[in-house]
Amino acid sequence: MAKYRKLSRTSDQRKALLRNQVTNLLYHGKIRTTEQKAKEIRKIAEGLIAMAVREQDNFETVTVTAKVARKDAEGKRVKEVVDGKKKTVYDEVQKEIKKDSASRLHARRQMMKVFYPVTEVPAKAAGKKKNTKSVDMVEKMFTEIAPKYTNRNGGYTRIVKIGPRKGDAAMEVIIELV
Repeated sequence: MAKYRKLSRTSDQRKALLRNQVTNLLYHGKIRTTEQKAKEIRKIAEGLIAMAVREQDNFETVTVTAKVARKDAEGKRVKEVVDGKKKTVYDEVQKEIKKDSASRLHARRQMMKVFYPVTEVPAKAAGKKKNTKSVDMVEKMFTEIAPKYTNRNGGYTRIVKIGPRKGDAAMEVIIELV
């Protein structure tokens, strides 16, 4: 038995298709596709979710001291003259950052190999580049998706058949996160 379905595509086209479908499934929560594609998507998506669940709390919070430029009321950097030269004034600030363990960092990089960049566009600015923001899918996996499935042992997706497609009679399904 084969390890994967070829989906009548070359390897680079197939990988791109599956990466796109998995990214959309995990961003939107459900997508509509053919049954064969859904079964391939399920393998990849469930592996990523299992990885996120396993590494969800594998970090430590560290307090660091950072130098931050002082800013005036307009948001511009404050400069003062020292020895005839203008120099920016810096303040020291305490910040708390998450420091990933080695295994969580590895999981993060494995996920980044699969996900395509996602740009979120506000509804009222549809079709415009203004006010768009980039979504960090890996962070979404660790903070939103993984906590839902901490007490679940696999089976993170569901495939629901919705009938044959009108054009070529391929069985269409909805694949969704449980």
